[in-house]
Amino acid sequence: MNKEKILNILKNKIFQKIQTFENLITETRASSNDTKSSMGDKYETGREMLQQEINNIQRQLNESLNQHAFLQKISIEACSKVQNGTLVKTDKGLFYISASLGEIVFENTKIMTISSESPLAKAMFGKKMKETFSINNTHQTIENIW
Repeated sequence: MNKEKILNILKNKIFQKIQTFENLITETRASSNDTKSSMGDKYETGREMLQQEINNIQRQLNESLNQHAFLQKISIEACSKVQNGTLVKTDKGLFYISASLGEIVFENTKIMTISSESPLAKAMFGKKMKETFSINNTHQTIENIW
């Protein structure tokens, strides 16, 4: 498995999310400026709702920026045990411990990206090939580590 290519896919995916959130904030601010009205309270309520929407998008943007910063620190070096940046194949699936960005497909193979804070990643941390771990009464064996 080419971890460098997989990491680049994740970086591109998070970059696109960041761009989307930045564009949404810009568009929402622009629409906030267009809501001027002589209706008093309704105008203030509308502006407050738009501000809450901007705050919500800003929170999501900050989370994406944190994920981007985390991805920049991930090493593509081969690993002998499960840690941040490890690609792990178990008998149940293929997992990349990085940022939680959902499922990606790389060379016709599904890879689930998971956060190091997820229960699954925590159960795997420190394990080596052929070791087993259990989560939610499901036992998994580590078949390979990259």
